[in-house]
Amino acid sequence: MTTAAIITICVIILAVILFATEALPIDLVAISMMLILVVTGVISPQEGVEGFSNKATITVAFMFVLSAALLKTGALQVLAHRLSHVFRYNFNSGILMMMFMIAIISAFVNNTPVVAVFIPVVIQIAHTSGQSPSKMLIPLSFASIFGGMCTLIGTSTNILVSGIAEKEGERAVDMFQMSPVAGLLLVVGIVYMSIFGIQLLPKSRRSKDLKEKFEVNNYITLVELLSNSTSIGQKIMESELVSEFNMDIIEVRRNGDQFTLPPGDFYLNHGDVLKVRCDVDKLKSLKDKTKTLSVSPVKIGDNDLTGKNSALVEMVITSSSDMHGKTLKELDFRRRFRAIPLAIKHHEDIQHNDLYDIKLNAGDVVLAEVKSHYVKELNKIETSQNAPFVLLSENHITEFDKKKFTIVISVIATMVILATAGVLDIMVGSILSVITLVFFKIVTMKEIYQAIHWKIIFLLVGALSLGLAIHKTGLDVSIAQAFLDQLLPFGIVAVISGLYLVTSLLTEVMSNNASAALMTPIAIAIAHSTGVEVLPFLVTVMIAASATFMTPIGYQTNTMVYSAGNYKFKDFFKVGFLLNILFWILSSFSIPWYFGLI
Repeated sequence: MTTAAIITICVIILAVILFATEALPIDLVAISMMLILVVTGVISPQEGVEGFSNKATITVAFMFVLSAALLKTGALQVLAHRLSHVFRYNFNSGILMMMFMIAIISAFVNNTPVVAVFIPVVIQIAHTSGQSPSKMLIPLSFASIFGGMCTLIGTSTNILVSGIAEKEGERAVDMFQMSPVAGLLLVVGIVYMSIFGIQLLPKSRRSKDLKEKFEVNNYITLVELLSNSTSIGQKIMESELVSEFNMDIIEVRRNGDQFTLPPGDFYLNHGDVLKVRCDVDKLKSLKDKTKTLSVSPVKIGDNDLTGKNSALVEMVITSSSDMHGKTLKELDFRRRFRAIPLAIKHHEDIQHNDLYDIKLNAGDVVLAEVKSHYVKELNKIETSQNAPFVLLSENHITEFDKKKFTIVISVIATMVILATAGVLDIMVGSILSVITLVFFKIVTMKEIYQAIHWKIIFLLVGALSLGLAIHKTGLDVSIAQAFLDQLLPFGIVAVISGLYLVTSLLTEVMSNNASAALMTPIAIAIAHSTGVEVLPFLVTVMIAASATFMTPIGYQTNTMVYSAGNYKFKDFFKVGFLLNILFWILSSFSIPWYFGLI
């Protein structure tokens, strides 16, 4: 084995560990992989940056813009809210209709914004229909995955696999070549979730009382400034309450008046009663130290935590958010969003202390108190291109623009038809479609830059570099041969089955794009070694890299619903394990059968 091959193997192992542990952001890991391969001479600098100009990368970037344009028309929001009428009459019919609708939309639109739009609506539907959101959010995420598998543009994974294949001299995958097999899995997946999967989901209801859900009562306290307080006459930002004890002053009550979320230059007076968020132990130590505070916990009641001028909101960090990997302090959270953080929910853990120093991850939920009138501004931010969060506690409908929707859907449909007919390359089609929307003033150039999920783009660049290194060092041929030595004696079904299983397991711990980039060169080498058509093996990798259901970290939409649905890690495994097995078995036989290998 060559030195370059050994280095590549070490990079793969390191990448798997970092992806699985989430020790570093996935885009940083991906670019670091590329840099290591370049610095060690495994690939040249030119080869390292080729991923930025790869057809797959460019196509994915412009598909993000098309998704954002459709979202901007308000069509998805209106569709989501109309779905609530079905749930009022029959929950099971609602689940079926929701999953089919999400799957169809996700086949042509990036599924991350689709799920982001539907999460708050699904939660509200659950509450109004007396159901638990936990019975609906995993089906929402899974349906988006089912649909994404069905077309070339349904997910970045499919585009990536096709791009790598084309780079290695193979024919690009057509728009619907994977659709018959993926369509079968879509139907089976929806039937499974509607009949069996939904029974395995937790029945526990999500608490409607946000104070109870986030356990914040003990951290919201009233303090009174006595005559000898050193904070009297000082601005809030300069007082020892903030500078020394890290209190967040949510409200100031003075002579019958209430000042909600006062600014940092607000002066404090003797007798002011402050509603603050702080560790109670810190408050007690402050009282013992200065004898200037009268401390009393806020009563547990619906009107105590939130006054008439403020509201509680839950903000779910999206997978493409600029908040991912940063702290609230780095984000200047209070000034940027006019909000006071009360708690942060990461997976199953709820944090109350040192909130400004906690690094946020995709799927985290920030409970915050905001001025009531500013909720509308948060709604605007939420529905903007590349939104940093999804609001769960507020309901908002973007005004439906029928004219813009007609233009956007016509442009996307034309692109799909021309690409399917082979008249227009999918990359050229996606660029042309975006430029057309700019000329029609549907999107601006600024919105184009904002709509692109750069995190995914950098991930694709790093993944393409890794795939190139595997091919260049001959690892693909070596692994393929070892693969065939073990499985080919049992027939082509066993080979397809083994390729699917390895890709699927890798996807559960890595990102779907990284596992696809790793396995695509190996799949091509296996096809060449067996002397059969490459396409069935490419479709196998496409489906296996997308059909990830056992963990909340394998696919970004799973991560988004993880905290929103108040799930535990085991909930995904319980319902997803059987689904993964079912898809594995069906794919092992349907792929070779459909493509004439058996």
